[in-house]
Amino acid sequence: MYESVHAHPDGQSTVARMALTASEAGYDGIVVRNHGDAPAPYDPETIRETYDIDVVTGVEVRTDDPSRASGFVGNHREKQTIVAVHGGDPTMNRFAVEQPSVDVLAHPMAGDGDFNHVLAREAAENGVRVELSFRHVLRRDGGQRVQAIRGLVKLHELLTHYDTPYVVTGDPDSHLHLRGPRELAALGEEIGIPAEDIEAGLAEWETLAERNRARQSDAFVEPGVWLGSRHDDE
Repeated sequence: MYESVHAHPDGQSTVARMALTASEAGYDGIVVRNHGDAPAPYDPETIRETYDIDVVTGVEVRTDDPSRASGFVGNHREKQTIVAVHGGDPTMNRFAVEQPSVDVLAHPMAGDGDFNHVLAREAAENGVRVELSFRHVLRRDGGQRVQAIRGLVKLHELLTHYDTPYVVTGDPDSHLHLRGPRELAALGEEIGIPAEDIEAGLAEWETLAERNRARQSDAFVEPGVWLGSRHDDE
């Protein structure tokens, strides 16, 4: 299972510190998904060798203009293994689920954001993973935490009903915020989301990384078409 993180300068901890803590917490890998205007300086291979944990390069595109977002996604697609779009704004939610080149719609319920059955179906059709983020459930309290729980449970129900692919994250921006797979699964059970669904969402990051790394290889031509020996493209 993998966790996705915001590292310094987008977060408070370096990629190396995140990797160490994630390894100790029981993760097999991390996805570094800093916003595009705050890239993290790090060497994935060195960190992998040092902490025995996979490090997946990624980016979270953040803008309120779909035209600019389209350009950013195109620019990052060949360079980054995981490309996410910062959601919440209704216009950006719709943009993200309509783009097969987008891997993940991040926090679609943030701010005034909403996510409905139309978007769920569109995401499923285009293979865009929708993020179930425990960020506010873990780090807010009182009425805000209650609201975050309700929104997360509602989103989970919608995604499962329409068989929409999804990922799960605690969305840490500090190693102190990082929670292990068992903790997130237990929290999910507590609020009404089955532990196996939480674990599947954490594992989905790895599935995406493996698929996209294969597509970035010289043997890949297009989905279903490879040079040389046949590969599975799922």
